[in-house]
Amino acid sequence: MQTSKYNTKSLMDIINRPDLIFVKGHNSWLEDADGKSYLDFMQGWAVNVLGHCPNEIKETIHKQSELLINPSPAFYNLPSIQLSSKLVSSSCFDKVFFANSGAEANEGAIKLARKWGQIKKNGAYKIITMHNSFHGRTLATMSASGKQGWDKKFAPQVDGFYKATLNNIESVIDLIDNETVAIMLELVQGEAGVILADKLFVRELRKISQEKNILLIVDEVQTGMGRTGSLFAYQQFNIEPDIMTLGKGIGGGVPLSALLCKKNISVFEYGDQGGTYNGNPLCTAVGVTIIDILNSPNFLNSVNLKADKLSLELNLLANRLNLRGERGLGMLRALILNEYDDGPKIVEMARNYNPQGLLINSPRKDLIRFMPALNITEDEINIMINILEKVIIESRL
Repeated sequence: MQTSKYNTKSLMDIINRPDLIFVKGHNSWLEDADGKSYLDFMQGWAVNVLGHCPNEIKETIHKQSELLINPSPAFYNLPSIQLSSKLVSSSCFDKVFFANSGAEANEGAIKLARKWGQIKKNGAYKIITMHNSFHGRTLATMSASGKQGWDKKFAPQVDGFYKATLNNIESVIDLIDNETVAIMLELVQGEAGVILADKLFVRELRKISQEKNILLIVDEVQTGMGRTGSLFAYQQFNIEPDIMTLGKGIGGGVPLSALLCKKNISVFEYGDQGGTYNGNPLCTAVGVTIIDILNSPNFLNSVNLKADKLSLELNLLANRLNLRGERGLGMLRALILNEYDDGPKIVEMARNYNPQGLLINSPRKDLIRFMPALNITEDEINIMINILEKVIIESRL
């Protein structure tokens, strides 16, 4: 359905949206107002870990909405206690703070690290982050991010963030001084093009941070909640961070995020941190459903098997079309195009493909990113590959 038939001018023009309106979704498929179906390999940028409108989430929302929606974060509520307990028992962390978005969780991590520096490290406040990183769109998280050009947006930036190079330990060491309180990184830089942190680099970061009494923060907003094949990506790097942030998949489509830390790092005082909707029972009840499914027998094993299938098919496609290959971890993957290919053009052509469209993402011109539902089927992977191959060939004509 053409958006020109509707008054879309009331929405701020913050992104170049295509001329269509989605009206419903089920599992890995979306449907627009004209009835056209789209195979969704974006899933809200890795948000919908169980796909669109899964029965488990619908049932949870219905049940919880009849019990309690928002009593205020000034009081305990049962789902938030249940979810925090499950997160703690499934990780190396002891304390949880719930928020509404990944950026808000990362903002909380920055505040927590600086508070810890005030109390435990003579006022240390500097945080080392990575070039090309992405931590959110608040003023502080944009300043923490290493996304090119962001240092000029909404100037002046929040002070205290210094950029190292991912997988270059010397670039980190060179930035450490007595005022350094933390190192913060994504274990997979999603917006940069699915760039993986090297396991040795991450272990060296952990070693150096412990020697220098510096906190290690992992931003798992995109990589957490089964996306990379383990419940949390850090579990594949054989380290225990001091602080972790979660978002996207933890709510499976409802606004929910979390800040987790070790007990000795939990130094917030009353009034330091909060938020009107933080930990509300409607969203945390969904989080309980999500983590229970992810922790159920064989679920993550199934994710890894299908991730292997996706990786294999992308590599075979790259060989057939003479592309540069693929990379990723679990169900967060990228197909590396040639320099003459046009990622945004391929995305648009895939969306417009008939009779069924395909939704993919191109954070950089030379690659396509894939973030499907964790319960996607092998048949749907085959459908995606078939459409994508035809689109790439057609885009070169």
